[in-house]
Amino acid sequence: MLDAFAQFFRDLAADAPRWNFIFFYSEKQAGMVLSGLWMTIQLAAACLLFSVAIGIAGAAMQGAHSRLLRALVAGYIQFFRNTPPFVQLLFFYFALGRLTPTYSPDGWLEVPIVSNVGWAIISLSFFAGAFNVEIFRAGVEAVPKSTQEAAHSLGFTRLQTYRYIVLPLALRVSIPALNNNLVNLVKTTTQAFVIAVPELLYESITIWNDYPSAQNPMMLVLFVIYLALVGLVVMGMNRWERAMRIPGYGG
Repeated sequence: MLDAFAQFFRDLAADAPRWNFIFFYSEKQAGMVLSGLWMTIQLAAACLLFSVAIGIAGAAMQGAHSRLLRALVAGYIQFFRNTPPFVQLLFFYFALGRLTPTYSPDGWLEVPIVSNVGWAIISLSFFAGAFNVEIFRAGVEAVPKSTQEAAHSLGFTRLQTYRYIVLPLALRVSIPALNNNLVNLVKTTTQAFVIAVPELLYESITIWNDYPSAQNPMMLVLFVIYLALVGLVVMGMNRWERAMRIPGYGG
């Protein structure tokens, strides 16, 4: 069955040279696509988790009593929202990357302690986190002050009120906007190819550079894979929203 499948695409490449699905009959090219897809999934998952954590922490800091802390959060938001993620990736990798320590595993080669994958996770997480801070801030402001005052009257500290009362309610309000931002983040991971992160787009470009006849098929596969990845994120977020829905909070 698999041999017949591979032979079909070999014959297709012979009959229609512009549609060379080489990754369906070449083990090496198939491995490149799968490794790129796995890197994309890992990169997206790490960035999603870290950006949400940054958003929650940043929203809490925006309500801090310290004016300096609030100013630092505001500056962080402006920096990352007002500059392109592509430029941020270059800045983190080429500028800050030169300032990070290195180690030598063999006594000759100097390897930075933060790899290109690490810088991609850091940069994209901070980029998406800046938007998440504002998303969670809007959710926090939607929680009635009377609810917070009731928690304080019961002996909750400010941190306990935020953790057990405000954040769970704010999260329900924030999920629709958070859904949109996380979808954009998954698509933005393609820009990591600029610092040679071997994700799906990077591997796809490598394949069609070696085999120009595979460009159209690779582009088609990229569209299909990203449609599937984004669809899974949207489905998961929608199920999460329905599971957490409380009448009067977030619809």
